[in-house]
Amino acid sequence: MSNTSSRPRLYTPRSSRVPTPRLDAEAVGQFTESIARFFGTGSYLLIQTIIVIVWIVLNVFAIHLRWDPYPFILLNLAFSTQAAYAAPLILLAQNRQENRDRVTLEEDRRRAQETKADTEYLARELAALRLAIGDVAKTREHLRRELEDLRDLLRDRHPTGAHDSDDEVDEHAATTN
Repeated sequence: MSNTSSRPRLYTPRSSRVPTPRLDAEAVGQFTESIARFFGTGSYLLIQTIIVIVWIVLNVFAIHLRWDPYPFILLNLAFSTQAAYAAPLILLAQNRQENRDRVTLEEDRRRAQETKADTEYLARELAALRLAIGDVAKTREHLRRELEDLRDLLRDRHPTGAHDSDDEVDEHAATTN
């Protein structure tokens, strides 16, 4: 018996015999953008204007060089061909710019959300610090009153002559503040 497994089966698709070109979409996009950018420059307009003027002058005044007589059909065909290629190139460049703008917008939104979250966090922390400082101020005031009460109590228990001076108590109270 023969080995039929190495032969292609009828249900197996045949590979294409014509090689298909593989184009890098990014490279094509960059190329079309560069062309579209060139179409929008002053140098392109100047070059095109010079070519059109030379074309018309040669076809009107140089009778022996006339290749496109007065209605300038060939010139119109060249403009039509240029427009046929320029419009899709410009649209492709606009689509690529739109994609870049969308990515930039998404990144800006993400950054704005992060900034908002950071700001809210800092606002909460600041509020907590204000509350803590308020508590410290209340505690400090409470301790001051307690010390004043203790000082008054010490003065009441010891007559003015029995204690060296009230200055020691005042100094002690001042150092704890």
